[in-house]
Amino acid sequence: MKQVRKSEEEWRKLLTPEQYHIAREKGTERAFTGEYNSTKEKGMFRCICCGAELFHSDAKYDSGSGWPSFYEPAVSEHVRTEEDSSHGMLRTEVLCNACDAHLGHVFPDGPEPTGLRYCINSASLQLDPESDA
Repeated sequence: MKQVRKSEEEWRKLLTPEQYHIAREKGTERAFTGEYNSTKEKGMFRCICCGAELFHSDAKYDSGSGWPSFYEPAVSEHVRTEEDSSHGMLRTEVLCNACDAHLGHVFPDGPEPTGLRYCINSASLQLDPESDA
């Protein structure tokens, strides 16, 4: 996978302030406020920073958490995880493997077939809708 590197100034020009805060500064949007939390539209969810294919709508489900949730990545090599001990708790952070964008966190309380819940910030994603043609 090709690595995408930009200066902080370049990222700030490319992203909205909210997108920058979440994707580049490891922020989190408030629950139930994200654009894609309740969307049922079919398509590929891509990284807002570099366009990498991250999650397909077929793996999206309503977890009730307030964030878009997926049970698996579209391409496993496009995401990576790291231990996150911020905010006084131990969690597993999910990042874009191409550009290091913060996407959200993954938890072991999801549905089958994986049992995982990738809890992802809408601001880190861009939906590429499937055409009806």
